[in-house]
Amino acid sequence: MFEYAEPLNRLVEELRRIPGIGAKTAQRIAFYFLGLPQEDTDRLAEAIRDAKRKIFYCSECNNITHVDPCRFCVDPGRSDDTLCVVEEPFNIASIEKTGAFRGRYYVLLGALSPLKGVGPDELKLEKLLRRIKKSAFQEVIIATNPNVEGEATALFILKTLQGLNLRITRLAMGLPVGSDLDFADQVTIKKALEGRTELKE
Repeated sequence: MFEYAEPLNRLVEELRRIPGIGAKTAQRIAFYFLGLPQEDTDRLAEAIRDAKRKIFYCSECNNITHVDPCRFCVDPGRSDDTLCVVEEPFNIASIEKTGAFRGRYYVLLGALSPLKGVGPDELKLEKLLRRIKKSAFQEVIIATNPNVEGEATALFILKTLQGLNLRITRLAMGLPVGSDLDFADQVTIKKALEGRTELKE
């Protein structure tokens, strides 16, 4: 089996540890880095070090931030009526891009997964409960992923919040825009039927 020079092998191996990066992609990225001028690679390395040193989790919502509380928690233009619960910090970006939500966020930093050793304590659900109790939220939107772990997490949050005077909702799930019924699986079609809405002119 062919091997590159040791420093290049090490770089390829480190790149392969990134989720979604396979052996060939890692090699392409490594050779791209080698072709960059020294100042560009220095700038990239410094950006990684800087992000690692300065980014941390918000004490209020667990979003990644460089100031505490984060900008979503202190923004006076956001509504204190609604709290959106997501699995990971990058989920916030997906919701923000729609421009349709102007409430607050809470990041679980994962989803329930007993096989991976992720239980309620790892998701900081007690912190979520404390935040809800000290705030004036009227609705909690559970925006966990539509998979087994996300569904289990949503049900656990629902049980945790029962008894509080809150409207608890779940993001609608179903057929994506532009898709074809023939290509949808049974679970997706079932969710689409359950989440159907009334047509209005």
